[in-house]
Amino acid sequence: MQTATRSSFFDITSEQGLLRTSIAVTLFIATIGIGFGLASGSFSIVFDGVYSLVDASMSGLSLVVVKLITSHATSLQLSRKLRERFTMGFWHLEPMVLALNGILLSGVAIYALINAVSSLLQGGRHLEFGIAMVYALLTVVACATIAVVEQRANRKLKSDFVRMDVKGWVMSASITAALLIAFCFGYAVQGTQWEWVSPYIDPAVLALVCLVIIPLPLSVVRQALSEIFLVTPGDLKLHVDTVARQFVARHGLKSYKAYVAKVGRSREIELYFIVPADMPPRSIAEWDALRDEVGEAVGGEGPDRWITVVFTGDPAWAE
Repeated sequence: MQTATRSSFFDITSEQGLLRTSIAVTLFIATIGIGFGLASGSFSIVFDGVYSLVDASMSGLSLVVVKLITSHATSLQLSRKLRERFTMGFWHLEPMVLALNGILLSGVAIYALINAVSSLLQGGRHLEFGIAMVYALLTVVACATIAVVEQRANRKLKSDFVRMDVKGWVMSASITAALLIAFCFGYAVQGTQWEWVSPYIDPAVLALVCLVIIPLPLSVVRQALSEIFLVTPGDLKLHVDTVARQFVARHGLKSYKAYVAKVGRSREIELYFIVPADMPPRSIAEWDALRDEVGEAVGGEGPDRWITVVFTGDPAWAE
């Protein structure tokens, strides 16, 4: 029984299991990274460890949000108090966490860049290249492996959190691969006429890596901010408009108003249909059947779709 529980806890076929696995691996890499960085005297390795710790903390926060969203949508394992206080669900937390994640990762990289430039101006620093090479090799293998595993699993899950996590692993693997190449070069020039370059290798590579990774999370931040500010997604609005126009023509209605937003994994749709004043009265069951027709035409029914369909004779109710 304990084995089954442990297996499901790190189930890589589920979103929460993937994030738990990612957090565990990240914490391990961060711990050995800080240790190897201090032992070798490499600030770039220490930065790699700190970067991993920030990534792990954001993955942990993502895991909490995923659990809240899933529990609310499926009515499972959510306290009555939370359900009463968040009657609209927790979808709005997802873009907030993604934006915070991207901003923090870029912020850490900017801070490391400033330190790298300062170190270069002060003549660099000496380090033990042998220890640094061992760490870099092990970390590249670990990061690449977990990135591939998550990427394959997310083909089915299609989770923004997992997608962001994969980007984090790819970035970490790229950072450490660049460090590995630099450390190999530094090790090779020892005892040669180029040995004077070795103190500058660690801060120079760190500065280059930071310049590369600082802008990478910004696309995620931009998308998250558009969802936080409820910017209407063009493709979804076009689809809803097409469905509504066809529905208006088919049932002889006057017009419609559509309000559309995407917040995290949720799609929020409000449709107001203006009914002619001379239209014959209908029963509640008939109006509900029309709502079902609209919902089926819009598609995407599930726990992450929030759709409201209103029929009114007063256009003011649609504004």
